[in-house]
Amino acid sequence: MALWDIKGKEAGMPVYQLLGGACRSAVPCYAHAGGSDLEALVDDIQRYIDEGWPVIRCQLGGYGGGGFIESEKAQRPKNAWPQNYAFDDEAYLESIPKMFEFLRKRLGFGPKLTHDVHEHLRPQNAVQLSKLLEPYRLYFLEDVLAPEQIEWYRMIREQCTTPQAMGELFVNPMEYMPLIRDRLIDYIRVRVSKAGGITPCRKIAALCEWFGVQTAWQEGGDNDPVNQAAAMHLDISSTSFGIQEENGFSPAERDAFPGIAVLEGGYLYPNDQPGLGINIDEEKAAALMDGPAKRPGFAAEDRRADGSVVRP
Repeated sequence: MALWDIKGKEAGMPVYQLLGGACRSAVPCYAHAGGSDLEALVDDIQRYIDEGWPVIRCQLGGYGGGGFIESEKAQRPKNAWPQNYAFDDEAYLESIPKMFEFLRKRLGFGPKLTHDVHEHLRPQNAVQLSKLLEPYRLYFLEDVLAPEQIEWYRMIREQCTTPQAMGELFVNPMEYMPLIRDRLIDYIRVRVSKAGGITPCRKIAALCEWFGVQTAWQEGGDNDPVNQAAAMHLDISSTSFGIQEENGFSPAERDAFPGIAVLEGGYLYPNDQPGLGINIDEEKAAALMDGPAKRPGFAAEDRRADGSVVRP
C-alpha cells in the first residue's frame, strides 16, 4: 500500500488511475443493521433504506445472534462452566430463516439483504441453512463455513443457489484460489492488508473476472483508513467489483488521516489527490493509541451447552 501511494504521489495521479482508471463514479457499500428483536431490526434496516444504502446486512441480536439459548434453559452438564448463553445450531436454523421470512413480508424483495454466520455452524448445518434461505433471495450469505471446511462449499453449490461470500480469515492463495476457480463462491471477502496489499488483491480481482466472482473486500470496525482507501481504489478500477463493506471512523481518527474517503448515503467517494488520497498525521495517530485502541478489545468466545468453543 505504501509503495503504491508513493508511486501515485510521484506521478501526481490517484492510485486508481495507475490501476487503469475508473470503472464507476463512486463505490457502493453495504450497511450493518441489527436489532434485539425483529421489530427493532426492521426499524434499523428501514433507516438505512431511507438513507439510500444499496445493500444492508441483517443480524438478529449481537455477534452470531439468533442461535443463543439462555444457560438455565439449555441442556447443560451438571459440572458446566459459567456462561450466560449457549449457542445451538438447531436454534440458529430455526430463527434465521424465520427472520428473513419476516423481513421479506414487511419489506418485500426490493431491498438487497445479506447475513453473516460468523462460521458458527457445523458444516452439515451450513448446507442446510443455505438451502433454507434460498426462497428469500439474499444478496449473499457470509462466512457460512470456517476456512478449514471450504470443501463443503461444493455440496452447497450442488444443492442451492444462495450466493456465498467468504474470505475475511484467508491469508493464503490456496484458500481462495480453488473457490474462485471452481465457482464455489460468489464474493471474495479478503481484507486487502491481510492478503498482502494492493498488488496481490489486484491479481485476485483479475482472477475473479475470468470466473464470474465479485470482490467484497473486508472492512469492519477493526479496520483503518489506509486499508479502506486501498480497497476503495481497487473498487473504483476493477470490473469484478461487487460491493464494499462499510466502516466508520471517529472525528479524532478522521483528523489523524486527512483526505479520508467520504462515506455518504451508502457510497464511498474518492478524492482526486495523488496516491491513496490520504496522509497520516503521525503525532495525532500516535495519540489515538492512548485511548480505546490501546486497550484490549472484546473477542467473541461463544460456546455450546457443553462448553466447547464455537468458531471463529
